[in-house]
Amino acid sequence: MPRPATDPAKAANTKVLRQQAGRWLKTARETARLTQAELAEKVGLRYYTFVSQVESGLGRLPIETQGAWALALGLEPGDFARTLLRYYEPELYRLLFGAGTAAAQTDRDRATA
Repeated sequence: MPRPATDPAKAANTKVLRQQAGRWLKTARETARLTQAELAEKVGLRYYTFVSQVESGLGRLPIETQGAWALALGLEPGDFARTLLRYYEPELYRLLFGAGTAAAQTDRDRATA
């Protein structure tokens, strides 16, 4: 069975959400006072370029590595995973937590900061 064609609007939204997730991860890394190379070493990556790709929105963290990333950044793993879920799978996040999209949540976060 062939895969359905990608919806351009959905693809654009996914790109924006990945970029927002990347900015959030970069801020967390900088708050932890780690370089990309130091974070890569802490989470067992051979090359720091994966950190760069994730921070730029070109990649995403596999679920099985999220706990290690959270601990390396000094964050609570459950909160870390929930935040990434909001960006990576906004519809699943909405179904599980009854909240709006990642973009709407990010706007609310900024308003209360």
